[in-house]
Amino acid sequence: MKKLLLLLLLPANVFATELMICTGEYALCAASGSTPTGKKIMVKGKEFAEGMAVCPVLTGRSIANGALMNKSCDAPAGKVWSLFSTVTEAPQAPTWAVAPLVHRTFVLSKTEGMSNMWSFICDKQTKKTNNVQLASCYGPINESPLTNGHVKMGSTIITDAPVGVLNPVGGNF
Repeated sequence: MKKLLLLLLLPANVFATELMICTGEYALCAASGSTPTGKKIMVKGKEFAEGMAVCPVLTGRSIANGALMNKSCDAPAGKVWSLFSTVTEAPQAPTWAVAPLVHRTFVLSKTEGMSNMWSFICDKQTKKTNNVQLASCYGPINESPLTNGHVKMGSTIITDAPVGVLNPVGGNF
């Protein structure tokens, strides 16, 4: 509910035509971190370092940025979108046991980056881990899910990933 409230408090023009509700499978990367792939990824004409996050695949209602998904919730075969959800618990690394999602904040710095996986495509992994379907999700490092621009050093980031996770998935809300 807190996450939904955060979205409602954003300026009305930010997501006026981009928010979509999807129903079905999606990857939830809220408590994951990402590892740099060494590749670059373009988001709305801006270049970012690419990160890969391993995320659990859930089923239900989720929130998407339609502008990044060609306004369609449908993912190609073998793939799933990484989307936002209001669930309060989800499978989490390293055991992939279901645990509460715990919000925390940190300050973006040269030694602690963040990643954004929201509305980016993921490859479903062929083998389940501890009976949890996982996906390898690819998205930008230090990119704002709010503006799709570069996040400035010193910005406050919110995430559900535990302390010590490399490039926690989150946003500068």
